[in-house]
Amino acid sequence: MKRFLICTLFLASFISVSAQKTTDDKLAMQYYEQKQFDKAIVYFEKLYDKLPDAYFIYYFRCLIETKDYKTAEKITKRHIKHSDSNAHLYVKLGIVYKLMGNPDKEKDQYEKAVKEVIPEQSTIFALAHAFEEVELYDYAIDVYKKGRKKTPETYPYYYEIADLYKKKGDLKAMVNEYLDAIEFRESELYTAQSNLQQSLGYDDKNGGLNNPILKEELQKRIQQKSDKTVLSEFLIFLLNQQKDFNGSFVQSKALDKRQKGDGSRLMELAKLCISNENYVVAERCYQYVISKGKDNPYYDIANIEKLNAGYLQLTGQVNPNLIEIETLHTNMEAAIKEYGISNLTFPLIKKSALLNAYYLNKPAEAIQSLEDVMSQYTFDKNMLAEIKLDLGDMNLLIGNIWDASLLYSQVEKDFKYETVGQGAKFRNAKLSYYASDFKWAKAQCDILKGATTKTIANDALDLSLVITDAIGVDTNAVPLSMFASAELLILQHQYDKAIARLDSINSIFSEHTLGDDIYYKKAEIFKQTNRYADAAKMYENILEFFPTELYGDDALFKQAELYERYLNDKEKAKQLYQDMLVKYPGSIYVVDARKRYRDLRGDIVN
Repeated sequence: MKRFLICTLFLASFISVSAQKTTDDKLAMQYYEQKQFDKAIVYFEKLYDKLPDAYFIYYFRCLIETKDYKTAEKITKRHIKHSDSNAHLYVKLGIVYKLMGNPDKEKDQYEKAVKEVIPEQSTIFALAHAFEEVELYDYAIDVYKKGRKKTPETYPYYYEIADLYKKKGDLKAMVNEYLDAIEFRESELYTAQSNLQQSLGYDDKNGGLNNPILKEELQKRIQQKSDKTVLSEFLIFLLNQQKDFNGSFVQSKALDKRQKGDGSRLMELAKLCISNENYVVAERCYQYVISKGKDNPYYDIANIEKLNAGYLQLTGQVNPNLIEIETLHTNMEAAIKEYGISNLTFPLIKKSALLNAYYLNKPAEAIQSLEDVMSQYTFDKNMLAEIKLDLGDMNLLIGNIWDASLLYSQVEKDFKYETVGQGAKFRNAKLSYYASDFKWAKAQCDILKGATTKTIANDALDLSLVITDAIGVDTNAVPLSMFASAELLILQHQYDKAIARLDSINSIFSEHTLGDDIYYKKAEIFKQTNRYADAAKMYENILEFFPTELYGDDALFKQAELYERYLNDKEKAKQLYQDMLVKYPGSIYVVDARKRYRDLRGDIVN
C-alpha cells in the first residue's frame, strides 16, 4: 500500500509538471507570435532551462528584442561549446556583437563561421541561410562558394548563389552563375532559362527575356568557348524570344556549320519566322538549306517552302508588285513541273492558282488548272475540300454564282460538323446575301454564330447584324440589295463600279441605315488602290457620324494603322491608338492598340 501511494504521488507530480510545461509553452508561443517579447521571455527562460536545444531560437530572439545582449551572448556561447554543427551559431553571436557595438568581434565571428564550412549540404545550407536572414549576402555567397570547392562534383550551389546576387542587385554576377550552371551540366539549360525568366522579368513588348547583360555575357562566352554549343543554343533561344530573327539566323547558321548539320535547325527557325510573319528571314533560312545541295534530306521541302514564304510575303502586302507576283508564279509553275502533282506540291498548286485568279487577272485559267489537277491526281478528302472551296471562290469571281454554290454545298455536306464545312456553309450564306435572299442568309448566319472557329462565328455575327440593321426597321430591302451587289463587285475587283453603286444608295435612299457600312467598304476600296488619305477620311466619317455603330472600333483602329504605316504620321497614330484604349475599352483591338501605342511612345521594358 505504501509503495502504491508513492507511485501515485510521483505520477500525479509528473502529470502536474507536464501540464505546467504545456501551459507555459502555449503562453510563450502566443506572446511570441503577438510580438509581446517582454511577456514571452518570462516563459521561454523557464522552458529553455529545461530543454535548451528546443527553445534556444525563441529565447534568443526574445533576448535580442528586449535588448538583453549579455544573456544572448552567454547562451549562444554555451550552445557553440556544446554543439557539433555550430557554424551557424557564430552568425548569431556576431549579430549580438553588432548590437553591442563591437564590429571587430562581430566580423571575427562571421569569419569563424565561414572557416567552419564542411562538405555537408545540410550544414552549408543552414549557415548560408543564417547569413541570408540578416542580409549578409556576401558571407552567404562565400559559404556556398567554399561548399562548391569542397564538393565540386556533387552540388555546386549555382542557383542559390545566383539568387543571392539578385538580392544584392548584381545582375551581371547573377547571370554568370546561371551560365556557369549550364556549362557545368548542359541538362540545366531549361532550368536556368526558367530562373532567368523569373529573375530578369518578362518583356511583354519583345516577347520574353530582353536584358542586355544576359545577351552580352552570352556572346562573350561564345567567343571564348566556341566548343560549348549549349551556349549558342541559349543565345538562339534568347534571340528568338526577342524576335531578333536576323541575329538568330546568323547564330543558327554558324552552329549548323560548326556541327556539320543537315540544316534542320534552320528549317525550324524558318517555321518560327513564318508564324511571326518575318518572311524575309524565312526565305534566307530555306535558301541556306537549298545551298547545301540536292543530297541534303531537306532540299526538296526547302525549295517548296521558300516559294510558300514568298507567296505569304507578297500577298500580305496591300498592293504587291505585279512583276514580283509574275516571277513568283513562274517559279511556282516550274517547281510543280519539276516535282509533279503530289501532296508535297499541293500548297504550290493552290497558291499558283490563287495568284492567277486574284493578282494576274486570269480567273478562268486558274479554274481550269485546278480542275485539271483534280482529274489527274487523287487527293485526300481534306485537300480536295480545299480545292473545291478555292474553285467556288474563283467561280464567284467571274460571276458563276450557282457553280460556286454547288461546290460549297458539296464541301458542307462532306464536312457537316467540321470547321471546313462551317466555312463552306458561311460561303453559301454569303452567296444568298449577294443574291438578295437575306432571310435565308441571316438564318444560316444565326446558326453559324455558334461555330467552333472564332473567325467564322464573328463573320457570321457581323453579316447577321448588317442584315438586321438594314431591314429591321422597315421592310425595304432594295438598299441592302444594292449594297450586297457592291460587295460582290469589290470581290471581283471592279472597284469603280462598286463605288458608283455605293454612292447611288445615298442618292436614291436618303433614309437608309447603311451609312457606316458604305464608308467602311469605300475605305477598303481606297486602301486596295493606294488612296490611303481617302481611306482615312472614310474612317473619320464613321467616327464622326456613327461612333457607336458596328464599325466604330474597327474604324478607329484601322485609321491608326493607316497613319502609322502609310501616311507617315506616327504622332497622329499614337494619339489614335490611345483614343482606342479610352473610347473602346472592350474592343478586340485593345491589346494590339496598347502594344502599338507603347512601341510608338518608345517604351523600354527591362
